[in-house]
Amino acid sequence: MDTILTSLRRGTVDLISEEELGGKLRRAQREKRPLRVKAGFDPTAPDLHLGHTVLIQKLKHFQEAGHQVVFLIGDFTGMIGDPTGKVETRKPLTREDVERNAQTYREQIFKILDPDKTEVRFNSEWLSPLSIEEMVRIAAQMTVARMLERDDFRRRYEEERPISIHEFLYPLLQGYDSVALRADVELGGTDQKFNLLVGRDLQRVWGQEPQVVITTPLLEGLDGVNKMSKSLGNYVGITEGPDTIFGKMMSISDELMLRYYELLSDISVDELERLKKGIADGSRHPMEAKVALAREIVARFHGAAASRGAEEGFRKRFSRKEFPEDARRVPGSALSGKTDLASVVSTVSQSFRSKAAARRLIEQGGLEINGERVCDPSGEISPGGEIRLKIGKKEFVIVAFD
Repeated sequence: MDTILTSLRRGTVDLISEEELGGKLRRAQREKRPLRVKAGFDPTAPDLHLGHTVLIQKLKHFQEAGHQVVFLIGDFTGMIGDPTGKVETRKPLTREDVERNAQTYREQIFKILDPDKTEVRFNSEWLSPLSIEEMVRIAAQMTVARMLERDDFRRRYEEERPISIHEFLYPLLQGYDSVALRADVELGGTDQKFNLLVGRDLQRVWGQEPQVVITTPLLEGLDGVNKMSKSLGNYVGITEGPDTIFGKMMSISDELMLRYYELLSDISVDELERLKKGIADGSRHPMEAKVALAREIVARFHGAAASRGAEEGFRKRFSRKEFPEDARRVPGSALSGKTDLASVVSTVSQSFRSKAAARRLIEQGGLEINGERVCDPSGEISPGGEIRLKIGKKEFVIVAFD
């Protein structure tokens, strides 16, 4: 039991409460009954990225300890749209969108979880048949004042932005999922804490022992600043090719590398501490530690052989300072007449899409033009011919002017 508690504390923000979890684990061991450990994902996009896998790795730890993992796909709640962190009402997904994305989730999670030991459920099973009477009973457990304790709802209310009534239903329905599944533990990102606590409240009302709530941090994207997000272009998708994943992992900062080790790697807590100490005292080179992490992540999703191939390709391109033949080509017309370097990078890069991120990259010496490093984001390129850009450590772009 101490082993699983140690692994769960790693990279965990909230554990409500450790005492309750310890009691549940002891009782499960005594009764030889696995805990039911739930995590829910709304299928709002077709692909998962490394940010999603922080939570799935925690599920894996429970699974390896012999507990029952319930991977819940929110096909019903996905059509409402999670209001968490939103400044305006989300556009609901269609049933077709939800079903298509849910199918890809099922395929992707088993790159990490054991399919024979994972219970996949859809919350439409119990939410679709709810009667109006049952829905009113659920809604009666929450006051408007309590709902406005949520930062996003309170902020929108104070700014006089609209809040639709159906958005108030979202945390209630997510909480009712825990009642329907009789969850012992629920995991979620820190942005889901309010919703997870609603699950505890509803379980008490329905006469169940409240679930333990575990929250994990939101993984920073490749820029090291913003939450990993496909819309920001700072993500590593788990379905991306081996070379792409390896290259993206090698582009992160040394500081972010240790963060990724803590939240994504399978190395033990002791190994992680030795790594941190080695980086600090200089006995471990950050570059090689980063290669080891990239190798591990690629192998997780594509296998050991693909990981070795990606590493070999990376070392060939970068150690020998070669400009790859398959560099992405962008027409000069895509710049719309902008020639300052910050604008150029934010326009052509897939990793530094905001002008602020591009400016920081350039100031830190992360841009080479035709083999020469430049550090002035307000500098300009001269349109004409082909301009070869090395952006960060892994992105190569050729801007071709007619």
